[in-house]
Amino acid sequence: MDWLERTAKLRQWSRSGARAPHKPLLLYALGRFQQDATGELRYSAVEEDLQRLLTEYGPPNRTTPANPFHHLVSDGVWEVRTDRGLGSPGSSLRELRGVGAAGRLAPELRTALRQEPSLLGRMARVLLELRFPPSLHGDLCEAVGLELEPTATGQLSTLRRRRDPRMRELVLTAYEYQCAFCGYDGRIGAVPVGLEAAHVRWWAFDGPDDVDNGLCLCSLHHKLFDKGVLDIGDEHHILVSQRFVGHSPAARGRVIALADRPLIGPQPGAHPVATIHRSWHTSQVFHGSPRPATAA
Repeated sequence: MDWLERTAKLRQWSRSGARAPHKPLLLYALGRFQQDATGELRYSAVEEDLQRLLTEYGPPNRTTPANPFHHLVSDGVWEVRTDRGLGSPGSSLRELRGVGAAGRLAPELRTALRQEPSLLGRMARVLLELRFPPSLHGDLCEAVGLELEPTATGQLSTLRRRRDPRMRELVLTAYEYQCAFCGYDGRIGAVPVGLEAAHVRWWAFDGPDDVDNGLCLCSLHHKLFDKGVLDIGDEHHILVSQRFVGHSPAARGRVIALADRPLIGPQPGAHPVATIHRSWHTSQVFHGSPRPATAA
C-alpha cells in the first residue's frame, strides 16, 4: 500500500473547496506516534489539545474534536476503540467521553511506520504541503509535537501540482514591492526583504498561481492573513477579525488600526484580487466578524 499516495488523496470536502477538520488530528496522531509508537489517544485526555488545534488551524466554522475523531476512521488511517471493543460510537461528545473512546493510527499504517521510519516525516510533509499554506507549517509542527528532518522534495513532487516560480515576481511587481496592508517596502540593496507573495485562495485548495489570487504582504501580515486575522472586503478594504485581541501599541497600530482601510495597490493595469478568491478566503479562513473602523 502506498501510504504517501493514500495521504495525498485523503478526503477533502468538495463543496466549493470547503476545508475539512480531519487533517490537524492526523498530524497530531503522527506527532504522538513519533513520541510513543505504542500509545493511544484517549478522547477525554486529548480533547482540549484537539480543540485548540481546530480553533487555530481548522476551518472557521465551529466544530468539536468529536467530528474528526470519529470521521477520520472512514479515511482508512485511523481506528477507534471503546470499552465495548473496536469501532467508533459516533461523533457525539457524550458517547466518546462516556464509553472510553480511544483512537490511534490504523494497524497497517503503524506497521508501515515501524518498518520505514522515514515514512512518518514524508506523510506529514504531504499533509502540510497539500492542506496548509507554507507560512503555517512550522507553527503546526510545533503545535502537534512533530520533528521533521530535512528531506528531498523529489519524492513528493509527483503527488502535488507544480507551483509557478514566476508568481512571486509578478505579484510583487503588481503591488510595486510594498505590503498591500501596511505599505512596508524594505530592501537590502536592490533586494526586497520581508515581502512575500501570498495566495488568497490557498494553493493547497486549488488556488491558482495568478496575480488575481495574490497579494504582496510583509511577513507579519502574511501570517495573520493565513491565520484568519485579516481578510479583504467587498470594496477591497481590509477586514480585521473581532476575535483578534491586542493591547500593545504595536498590536493596535499594526493590526487593529488596519480595519476598513483600503488595500494599497495593485498598480493600474494589474488585476486586483478576484471576487471568487476573496469569497473563498472569507468563508474558509477568516475568523468571526470584522471589526469596525477605528477612530482616527
